[in-house]
Amino acid sequence: MAEKEGLALLNGTDGMLGQLILALDDGANLLATADLSAALSIQALRGTDQTLREELQRLRPHPGQAVSAANMARLLAHSPIVASHAADMSQVQDAYSLRCAPQVHGAARDTFTHAARVADIELASAIDNPSVLADGTLSSNGNFHGAPVAYVLDFLAIAVADVASMAERRTDRMLDVHRSHGLPPFLAKQAGVDSGLMIAQYTQAGLVAEMKRLAVPASVDSIPSSAMQEDHVSMGWHAARKLRRAIDALSDVLAIELVTASRAMALRAPLLASPSTQAVVDLVNTVTGGPGHDRFLSPELRRVGAMVRSGELLQVARSLVEIH
Repeated sequence: MAEKEGLALLNGTDGMLGQLILALDDGANLLATADLSAALSIQALRGTDQTLREELQRLRPHPGQAVSAANMARLLAHSPIVASHAADMSQVQDAYSLRCAPQVHGAARDTFTHAARVADIELASAIDNPSVLADGTLSSNGNFHGAPVAYVLDFLAIAVADVASMAERRTDRMLDVHRSHGLPPFLAKQAGVDSGLMIAQYTQAGLVAEMKRLAVPASVDSIPSSAMQEDHVSMGWHAARKLRRAIDALSDVLAIELVTASRAMALRAPLLASPSTQAVVDLVNTVTGGPGHDRFLSPELRRVGAMVRSGELLQVARSLVEIH
């Protein structure tokens, strides 16, 4: 490195900006996966696709909501199980965790879009101190302060925690015999002997509880240093570190929902999911073994979690339908 280059890398937002960009990339994959897992859960819970109609989304034209609703509508297209109960009036309205998925996933998408705009500006900025101006003068300034990046890092942690919280509610609903519309308790092979996926939901609930704690903002905190000269700092690195933990947790939360919904769909046989989601069901149940007596779940959940992180499950659906 030449003169000033080391300071330029260290005395600014580069580290937290790098973490933000990684989170944006992972988040794009995970939000699309959340649309996929929600579409699967809707089918497993005998829900409807009518709330996803485009004319309903136009009544509240948030861009992210429109994208998520369109994704889910395409994923549910030609679903035999949705068609099988279309005329059944016993379910007046789906639960919020099904019916409002486009609104929550969409709000998260719009939050990520805002964060991407901040990252774009920051990538095109000179953020070290002092700065060398065009006339050659050296000027002390505050452009190094990480507040713009720290705020959106905190904001994203809130959004991913809420997406995860909704996914956990859908999972719990599939395991509850009183709310699952005909599925066995906990999707167990032998209720009362087997615990089915009960412990998987415990794991998911624990992850979501941790994500809610990680959603507490770091950027509102500051500890003065340097004899009170540096008396207000962004705490952006702390925000970046907890966002990374939250992003990783969301991958596992969605994996558990996908495992649960795939097992539920297998138990709905001979009814099938839509072509694009049935392909995901078949792959997940192949990897996990599908319904059956109790067994050690951790290896199965880890395998599906790795498929969520790599985008493999999303790619299976995308090979059959367009998902943004």
